[in-house]
Amino acid sequence: MSTKTKDTGEVSGERLKSFIKRIEKLEEDKASVAEDIKEIYAEAKGSGFDTSVIRQIIRLRKQDEEKRRENDELLELYKSALGME
Repeated sequence: MSTKTKDTGEVSGERLKSFIKRIEKLEEDKASVAEDIKEIYAEAKGSGFDTSVIRQIIRLRKQDEEKRRENDELLELYKSALGME
């Protein structure tokens, strides 16, 4: 089954449906993983950990070492300029 559109020419309905179903499945998986992550943060908070600091650490661990070093240096420079040291 296919339909004609004026801008894209012929579009395969089955191929389009396949893409949409795959995306929908991944969106469901993403929502499930997000809920799992939320539960882990709640568990950490219940154990007395500061979740905002945990989030910062996770964000830092995603950065490569050079980028993290540059950010630390820039943060120190800005703090110094504001008299926060």
